[in-house]
Amino acid sequence: MVSQDRIGRLAQQIGERLQGASQAPEEVQKGIQQVVRGAFDRLELVSREDFDILMDVLQRTRGRVEALEKQVAALEEALDASRSGEASKPPAVGEEAAIPADRPSSTPEEDAGAGETGR
Repeated sequence: MVSQDRIGRLAQQIGERLQGASQAPEEVQKGIQQVVRGAFDRLELVSREDFDILMDVLQRTRGRVEALEKQVAALEEALDASRSGEASKPPAVGEEAAIPADRPSSTPEEDAGAGETGR
């Protein structure tokens, strides 16, 4: 929304240009056009074409983000299912419950709660 300050300044500048109405109409028109152009430049407006292009990009990006969120949720579910499947299997007789070297022995959540007793 355009602030009242900017509109007031624009009206004042146009009024100042019109006070010199004794000038040729072309000069008055050029002066007003300069004032209006300057006001629009300060507003940092974009063309309708640029706006439509950016909206299209935003919609495509939003669709990709939603698809990635679904993919991450599915991967998290699969990971949770595989972890719960491993935890419910007892180690075979004569085998130790070994933890792979590339997997930590506990999750960060378990580490954070390890020192908290009685809560």
